[in-house]
Amino acid sequence: MAASSRGSNAAAALLRSKLSEGQSSICASCRSAQFRSYSSAAEASAQAPVEPPKYNEFPQTPPAEYRIKSGIILTRAPLLTRALTPFENAFFFYQKRLNERLVLPFKHTLFFKKDTAGDLDWRIKFAERGNITAKELGRYYARGRNAWNDELLVGSTLSDEGRLREILLKDAESRVTEDGEEAKADEIVPVERPMDRITNADKTNDVKRLDRKLDRTLYLIVKDSNGVWQFPAVDVPTDGNLHEAAAHALESAAGVNMNTWMVGRVPVAHMVRKPEFNEDNTFKRRGEKVFFLKGRIMAGQADLEDNKLGLIDFNWLTKEELKEKLSEKYFHSVRNMMADR
Repeated sequence: MAASSRGSNAAAALLRSKLSEGQSSICASCRSAQFRSYSSAAEASAQAPVEPPKYNEFPQTPPAEYRIKSGIILTRAPLLTRALTPFENAFFFYQKRLNERLVLPFKHTLFFKKDTAGDLDWRIKFAERGNITAKELGRYYARGRNAWNDELLVGSTLSDEGRLREILLKDAESRVTEDGEEAKADEIVPVERPMDRITNADKTNDVKRLDRKLDRTLYLIVKDSNGVWQFPAVDVPTDGNLHEAAAHALESAAGVNMNTWMVGRVPVAHMVRKPEFNEDNTFKRRGEKVFFLKGRIMAGQADLEDNKLGLIDFNWLTKEELKEKLSEKYFHSVRNMMADR
């Protein structure tokens, strides 16, 4: 037992003994106040009314809500290498002339049997070139006294692609008839010319065809009922994932008449559109977080007939053309994933 408890018990026993003997040196109020139990104090404090704390009231702003969407950036890869610059044409032309100076002399007897149609064809063309082996290098004698002068002058057209193409096409024509004799001018059969780099779609600026801008990457964009151009995109379901939603967006927007494949399952770009609120802090428009995945088209064409997204038009555009169609913020969000060509 604690010391305080023993002392209080002793004092209480002493007072009781004095009261029993008739000695009342302590008034009744002091006795009741001095020996009041702790339980009575706790009961009194429990019965006292407790006022709740007061807090300043602030306007509650509803939390921002976003819709998660998955979009696809469908691309058509370049089909041709880019056109060479005039400097590059001149450099490669110089390399060909330099090669003529360094290699051994060409012995046509190792390739054509004497007095055959092939030998006769070679000798005719060799004479037309001024006894020069190379076909497209002009009047350049690699072992003559002016062999050192193998560089082109500024403004020279010897390295022009059109000129080289015409020379090689003419050299491919056979100058010998089936009888093994030299062919006349009207007996020479022209060879098939290669297709031009500039297609009919380029000439008419048909932005819905895939056979345009063959040396550039094309991107598919669609136009909704509000006149806004964008990449195909749909909402991602709660139990879905991004790459499946992107494939569904392409099928819902452009149909199934395309042979495509997803490059990966990781987004290559994203865009965030913040929510809009009314004056009373209610939602005017929910925000969006759009994640874009990359795809490739190998065959087919987009078809918006009976599409499920309410789209009305589509285009195949280059990076520079997209900048004019898409909004500034939209283009800024996806521009870094686009190739330079």
